Formats: sequence, C-alpha cells, structure tokens
Amino acid sequence: MNAIKHIEAGVLNVAYEEHGPADGIPTVLLHGFPYDPRTYDEVAPALAVRGIRAIVPYLRGYGPTRFLDDRTPRSGEQAALGTDLIALIDALGLVRPVVAGYDWGGRAACVASAIRPDLVRGLVSCGGYNMFGPPVTGPLDPEFEHKLWYQYYLHMHRGRMMLEQNRRGFCGLLWKLWSPTWAFSPECFEASAVSFDNPDFVEVVLHSYRHRSGLVPGDPTLARIATRLEQERPTITVPTIVLHGDDGLAPPAMSADRSRFTASWELRTIPGIGHNLPQEAPAVMAQAVIDLAV
Repeated sequence: MNAIKHIEAGVLNVAYEEHGPADGIPTVLLHGFPYDPRTYDEVAPALAVRGIRAIVPYLRGYGPTRFLDDRTPRSGEQAALGTDLIALIDALGLVRPVVAGYDWGGRAACVASAIRPDLVRGLVSCGGYNMFGPPVTGPLDPEFEHKLWYQYYLHMHRGRMMLEQNRRGFCGLLWKLWSPTWAFSPECFEASAVSFDNPDFVEVVLHSYRHRSGLVPGDPTLARIATRLEQERPTITVPTIVLHGDDGLAPPAMSADRSRFTASWELRTIPGIGHNLPQEAPAVMAQAVIDLAV
C-alpha cells in the first residue's frame, strides 16, 4: 500500500494512492461497491513497472475521502460518480488518462468517457456500457430480480439498519456471492472493509441504490448531466476494452453491446472470474490498461 495523498477536486477532498513515474502515461483505476483501492494492489504495480502512472482514488463515501461541505448531498448517483472523476482528472492535471473500473468505478469511467471524451485516452470497462437509463419501476425477468435482492433490501429501513449495525457482515456476504471461486482471506476482506467506516458510506450507498430505482431525487446541481445520461444514453467515443467475467450481475448482452461504442472496441471474456475482476484477475486488468496506454 502506497502512502495516501489528498487533493481537493470538485465537492470532495479525494484520498488517492499513486504508483509509477510522475511523467508516465496516466491512468485512473476505480473501485466498486463494496470494495476499495486494495482491489488494485497487484494491478497498479504491474502498470508502474511499465512506466505508467497509476492513480487509485477512494470513491465518495469510502476510506479517507471526504466531502468539503456538510451541505453537499451525499449522492451516489451515476452523474455524481462521473463528475467526481472528471474533477479529479482536472485537479491532478492528468493529460488524457486511461480510465478503468468495475461496478461503481466502471460507471464513473463510462460517464466521464461519454460526456468528456476530450479528457480520456481510453476506457477499460468491466461489464460494458455501465450506465443507467431512466429508473425501471416494473419487474424485470425473475432471474435478474433475484440477483438484485441486495438493492431492494437497501430500499428498506431494514437495509439502513444493516449498514449501520453490521456493514461488514453484509458486504462480506456480497463478496462471497459475487466471487464464488475466489478464496479471499478474512485479512484480505478487512483490508478493504476499513474503508466502509467512512462517515458518509451509509448515506452514499443508500442513495445510490434508491436513486437508481426512482425512490429519491438526485443532487439538483447534477440534474442536467443526470438527464442527459438517462434520456440521451450517450455513446462512448473513446477506444474501449470491455472485460466480462462470470459474476452474473452484468448480463453478457450488456458487455457485448457494440452499438454503444463508436471508436475501437474489444470484448475480452474471462471465464471463472467473479465481480471483483481486478483483484481476482489482476494480470488481465493490467494488460487491458497497458494495451490502451502504450
């Protein structure tokens, strides 16, 4: 684990770790829920030895990252995650980085690539076009509804109580369910779980899953971007490599949807790998970033 650095970017004081030469081709590696930068502990050094500068931030609501103003809504919506990434790229003065991520981090990377392609060299997205349209209020296919149980649970007060009282137990269960072939140790989980002690974790997580179902409003300052993402479903115009494992949360059709991408695009399928792809298959993730960076 490298030393944690801090920078003010947008509405956040962002905590991040940095690997590789300061003058190297930049990349930003973004974690998902419920994980943290430890997911890139093997990826970032592999990039550094190739002369690539790897920035690994803690997302809003995780680890030492903090909001600058108590009045800022603790939003977890996709527009917030994407604008956080854009603000970080600007604050660090990164020149056209490769952006890479999965789950929430993949969503941030897709949003930034879609609305500010001038800032991005290339995109590595686990799961493909990782952005939401308008909230779906009716039932989906029963098989998919079953996989989304955790989101519906977090819609309830009971879900809030779980995050407040036993977030490690809840998040640890998701790790097991989403990565069934990954034999992680209790020490490995705890190394990331400390990031869930962030004072904004509960509110950001609850908002994320309630907002995407249309149960709560978004941050009004992000309304224009949020509407564009949901209604226009913008294409991604930067070179993209899509990685797809077997976690079951991202349907194969989403990863294989070439129509959402207008630049070079490649789908790489990794059998037997679950949701936390960078930590389960670090060499695959690192190679995808390298292929877009150099």
